[in-house]
Amino acid sequence: MRVLENYEPQKVLYYFEEICSIPHGSGNTKQISDYLVSFAKDHGLRYIQDELNNVVIYKPASPGYENAPTVIIQGHMDMVCEKRPDVEHDFTKDGLKLSVENGFISANGTTLGGDDGIAVAYGLALLDSDDIAHPALEVLITVDEETGLLGAVGFDCSVLEGKRLINLDSEEEGSLWISCAGGMAGKSRIPVRRIKAEGEKLHVKICGLTGGHSGAEIDKKRANANILLGRFLYELKKQADYEILSLEGGKRDNVITRESDAEILTTPEEISSIKEYADLCTKKLREEYAGSDENITVKITEEGTEKANVLHPTSREKVLFYLMQVPFGIQKMSGSIEGLVETSTNFGVLKLEEEELITSSGIRSSVEAGKYAVSNKIEYLTEFLGGEYKIEGAYPAWEYRKDSPLRDKMVEIYREMYGTMPNVVAIHAGLECGLFYEKINGLDCVSLGPNMKDIHTSEEMLDIASTKRVWEYLIRVLEVLKD
Repeated sequence: MRVLENYEPQKVLYYFEEICSIPHGSGNTKQISDYLVSFAKDHGLRYIQDELNNVVIYKPASPGYENAPTVIIQGHMDMVCEKRPDVEHDFTKDGLKLSVENGFISANGTTLGGDDGIAVAYGLALLDSDDIAHPALEVLITVDEETGLLGAVGFDCSVLEGKRLINLDSEEEGSLWISCAGGMAGKSRIPVRRIKAEGEKLHVKICGLTGGHSGAEIDKKRANANILLGRFLYELKKQADYEILSLEGGKRDNVITRESDAEILTTPEEISSIKEYADLCTKKLREEYAGSDENITVKITEEGTEKANVLHPTSREKVLFYLMQVPFGIQKMSGSIEGLVETSTNFGVLKLEEEELITSSGIRSSVEAGKYAVSNKIEYLTEFLGGEYKIEGAYPAWEYRKDSPLRDKMVEIYREMYGTMPNVVAIHAGLECGLFYEKINGLDCVSLGPNMKDIHTSEEMLDIASTKRVWEYLIRVLEVLKD
């Protein structure tokens, strides 16, 4: 029995549940891409599947809409794969286990992929329908948006005719997004040396954090576990003698890191002091982050005597210096748009290998100079410590368009349907619209979507009633776009 079969809108939720049954994490999109191709074949629709696994499915205009300009419906097929530590789930092979509570869909301890599976579901429901009036549609579903908008970067837009694009990758009903930040990943590799040592091995874990999307939640004053781990280890030097074996925290630079781990060696005499300090640190951090991250915990686990290669004292200081200096969080608020984060950075990935420290920070800004100012800071820090730095996945900001007939029409329709004005906003999160805006001359874009909570976390939820309302609104928009 399907979990969502008795909920409205049935066709949208049917396809959403289909998508959830197919593994589709970033970098693992072949199966979901082939599913979209099979859908197109089964419905007799023309399609293109490129070498990256991006898919476009074309649907002719409804009767009476043959002369209406083509509309592009766009979203991405990949999802962020995160789970609670106690949950057994292999994102490469397992479908999601859905449940519904209080009108919200969740995935039982894993990310749901509402970002952006709901866009795919909306697109397929439109393509499947015989009774929705619409212009010619080009439903474009891209890959690997969550790892640098890679599908959109590599997509050949010459296969598209449309100049009006409705992106379905927002998560706030009642808001029409009309501009977004650009971004990139700043990756550092810093060489380290090791020496042999023997002592009592302790596992240090920073956990209990809320985490979240590094764009949408960067202004929520949430903690980053990698940053807290650096603070703890630096302060611990004043409390006890120890050596560092390993560090690891986070898998993606677009996710605020929820957990971070270290393995250290110490003497038996120091263990009680380290544990006492961990308890004190837990108390202080919970006070510091009251209201945003009140469950922060520093855990210490004894793992017995061990001989191991630990960081040379000079390398240890280099690593701690990096952890204490690398920027995190809001760097600048917009001076022209009230409440908009203009520039931010998220220290999302930390990994200490045998011979080098590897890190990755997600950098966002709606101002190109601001983006590179943060990047330059991390680059200088890295090179000062003898490391190498590179930029990956750079994408442009989606700039505000003063003249937007699509936006104006969608605002008018919203007002007519709901008797109030939508929020027309610029956002700090990155969207593929910026790349398409750059590639397609004269493109007019708007982004919308239903309410979601805690995307990119194991607490992610999708609001069913909101999903239905946004579906009805989308149908009405397509109906009105006749000229």
